[in-house]
Amino acid sequence: MCFSPEASFAGGVIISAIGIATITKVHKPSQLVFASIPLFFGIQQIAEGFLWMTLPGNDYIITQKISTYTFLIMAQVIWPSLIPVSITLMEENNKRKKILWILSGTGLFLSLYYAFCLLTFSVNPEISGYHILYTNSFPKSLSNPAFAVYLFVTITPLFISGIKKNLADGYPYDTVVSCNCNIFQAVSHICMVLFCGSDKRCYLLDTSGFKKGIPHN
Repeated sequence: MCFSPEASFAGGVIISAIGIATITKVHKPSQLVFASIPLFFGIQQIAEGFLWMTLPGNDYIITQKISTYTFLIMAQVIWPSLIPVSITLMEENNKRKKILWILSGTGLFLSLYYAFCLLTFSVNPEISGYHILYTNSFPKSLSNPAFAVYLFVTITPLFISGIKKNLADGYPYDTVVSCNCNIFQAVSHICMVLFCGSDKRCYLLDTSGFKKGIPHN
């Protein structure tokens, strides 16, 4: 996501610190997973910082592999499950909670799919301008559907949940507000994660839309 190792490390440390501070403000066990999102995201950014330092070249191939898979496991395996589950655990409205559990189950299924892909297919990180592109050989036919499901399960729960309404029903104001700010920040950044098809092209999603990456030769 970040454009340099310095930016990745700085962002990772700051976001991790926010995550730790947020966790200390949790007053209910149901808020713990939600509050831990910034900490996980900070770890993801630190991993990418190490990856920046090992590219290009293969002099530190072990560190490069560990950093690559740490980043991608967080981005493609952890987030599709963690985000909907974290919101579901805090939801108190039964009707909303049933819908959120369905989204959580869908996210878990997607996480398993990406875990299978990471174990089965190759992934190659490379620096392209001010970004790291993660080219892979995931099934092309499932690339766009998986991408759509990813966005659906990580963003939709934020609009279905009645968490904001719960501010008036007894949730500690500082905890919930800080958590909401952090999760929207996390979602906005993880939506920039690479999704690559078997045609060797990578795609980034940012607030301005899709930007096609450089084909991997």
